[in-house]
Amino acid sequence: MPLLATVARALCVLDHTTGLDAFCLPYPPVVQLALDRAVVAWLRGGLRPPASLAELVQRCADIPLEDWPLSLPSDAVGPDDVLLDPYSHRPTQLCHEWSDWERSAPDPAVRHRDQQVMRTALDRCRSHGEEDAYTEFRSLLVRRPVLTAQELFALHGDFTLEPVWELIDLIYPEVPLSWSRDGCYAVCGRCGTLLTPLAGGEWWCERDRCRRQGDPPVGRLIEAAHAGTVYQLERPLRRHVTGPGLAEVELEHRLTGLGLDVTMWPGFDAYDLLVVFPDGHRWAVDVKDWAHPAFLGRAARPVRPEPPYDEAFWVVPVYRVRERPGYQQAFQRARPAAAAAVRLLTDDELTRAARMRLAEPRRGTRADSQEGTDA
Repeated sequence: MPLLATVARALCVLDHTTGLDAFCLPYPPVVQLALDRAVVAWLRGGLRPPASLAELVQRCADIPLEDWPLSLPSDAVGPDDVLLDPYSHRPTQLCHEWSDWERSAPDPAVRHRDQQVMRTALDRCRSHGEEDAYTEFRSLLVRRPVLTAQELFALHGDFTLEPVWELIDLIYPEVPLSWSRDGCYAVCGRCGTLLTPLAGGEWWCERDRCRRQGDPPVGRLIEAAHAGTVYQLERPLRRHVTGPGLAEVELEHRLTGLGLDVTMWPGFDAYDLLVVFPDGHRWAVDVKDWAHPAFLGRAARPVRPEPPYDEAFWVVPVYRVRERPGYQQAFQRARPAAAAAVRLLTDDELTRAARMRLAEPRRGTRADSQEGTDA
């Protein structure tokens, strides 16, 4: 397990190193440590070790983790788990989660960038007394990670976002022309992020979920000549806010489709969804789109008590459970005793539970529904 964490951290460091500098000696300390540990592991397993850093990187894309010379618990890795995407050689979400495993990322500024930005947004919106400003800001990051110059300019006319205008300018950097093909930028039709052009006319999406669904559909093409500068939300926020936020928004659509009243990120993001039933019964929902169930279990904690609710759930997209059998059981084994009451459901299970509750005989008051919460 320490080897995987070290290699994952090294890959994340290399991902932030541009050009050929990534493979020039001396390597960053965590990269050299990863190479040394990998060589020892392969030798101990009686196998030919990687002869260079480049070969180790290639193995991280080609060899599933279950085939590495490691002694791991049965639920530590899945049959198709790799640390690097085979096409782009970029770290997978699982790689990022392994990188964070020891809670000592090699570059804290990069690792905590998303937290710093969201905390700054919260502070500015709170100081203005504008909860709607934070909700709209968060929605912007989830639903619109790509903006043209005209669209970015238009946001400065949205006075709801006034407390975070300057912050928006900082977190949407210009996109280089290398992201385009034939003068056009392509936006993923599933997640809304920019697609990366590949050789042969194909496009690559950075989100694991999109890649598992097949070739990414092009949602829209942005002609550079007409749109001018194109901006994209910076990578830490795309990974930690946009990606999980898409699962939150999808669940919102499903629940509102049942006729339920849903508030997104209530109480300045105390949790993700506040769901109110016709009888006043309230659910608090936190959506967690994590690849590794044990890491999610270790992060488990009770849902914040405000705004008040009657029942609380953690929810994971059903595709995560389908990809890794025993996901919920692994989560339960890993969660700390203080979070023993945290219930993890799939989005399908929560939707079915909501539909069943709506089908029950109408309850008279919220107090009546509170009496049945424990049951």
